[in-house]
Amino acid sequence: MYYIGVMSGTSLDGVDLALMDFSTVQPQLIHADFYPMPSELRQQISALCNSGETTLQALGELDHRLGLLYADCIKHFLQKYHLSPTQITAIGCHGQTIWHSPTSQYPFTMQIGDANLIAAKTGITTVADFRRKDMAFGGQGAPLVPAFHQALFSKPDQATVVLNIGGISNISCLLPNEEVIGYDTGPGNTLLDAWIEKHQGKAYDKDAVWAKSGTVNQALLQDLLAEPFFALPPPKSTGRELFNLAWLNKKLEKHTALQPQDVQATLVELTAQSIVAQLNQIQTDLPRYLLVCGGGMKNTLLMTRLAVLLPDWKVETTNDYGLNGDDVEAAAFAWLAHRRLNDQPANLPSVTGAKSAVSLGAIYPKESEIAQ
Repeated sequence: MYYIGVMSGTSLDGVDLALMDFSTVQPQLIHADFYPMPSELRQQISALCNSGETTLQALGELDHRLGLLYADCIKHFLQKYHLSPTQITAIGCHGQTIWHSPTSQYPFTMQIGDANLIAAKTGITTVADFRRKDMAFGGQGAPLVPAFHQALFSKPDQATVVLNIGGISNISCLLPNEEVIGYDTGPGNTLLDAWIEKHQGKAYDKDAVWAKSGTVNQALLQDLLAEPFFALPPPKSTGRELFNLAWLNKKLEKHTALQPQDVQATLVELTAQSIVAQLNQIQTDLPRYLLVCGGGMKNTLLMTRLAVLLPDWKVETTNDYGLNGDDVEAAAFAWLAHRRLNDQPANLPSVTGAKSAVSLGAIYPKESEIAQ
């Protein structure tokens, strides 16, 4: 009972794939891989996410190109691991979020990457468009992974929080005998990546070398933390439509004398403190475990700051619990596809604010003839 999960996140660094086996009591990760996002495509998507402006022609073409990219990645994945399409029950593809607006007068979320093309090119039933059913029932449409985190990581004798640090950071609070709570805490890597790309032309700050060369500016940090999103109660979710370079540049208007590396160091501290502020609200006498996943777990400065700021928590990664932190998000969408094909609910109303638990995702069935 193999499913492939496909995820390209807010960071736009590439496409994660995970092959999951759901024939056992505990879901098993069989294979995982990563395919970098073509730079020109990444730049176009980034510009669209940051500005929110495009033409219908450009939007349609991006939707098509992403569908082809996902399909090509899946076909390479199958070939690499000597798998046949007939061995795969379904693909769960999140798509690429280009705008997320859960609190507007007419709430919506938009992911692109044509799932019709994925099903046609791979010959595998594809499940996509996971978020809008939750929103139709009054939810935020995000985050969707806490239900998966609960299935894999909850323990009856400890307070477990799973922290995913992608472009945006989100937490899943798994406390015994309590409803799961999960929400976005604020920026993860998105501002860090945008700032170093602007100043050094690099996609990310490897090993946080540049951030470590700077000094945290407390005045800027307090201005960044004054963003109203941080004070909102859950359920809440956010994305690049808020936390982007334009947002940062506006905050920097009062801090023109800062060195770029000091801004980078301050952005790491922003990510750390905005996460910690939420964890400090958790009341429990149980042992506290923070399991970190996502690209941010490789940021050694960020991980160090989390450990220092959370002395009562044991800070680890999901790697220590049987699932590589790079693969958690993709694995979650394989799990969501499995839930959809079995008509099982996949959202948690306590997380998203939806009126009820519902099965998520639209199904794009495979056809007998595969287009070439």
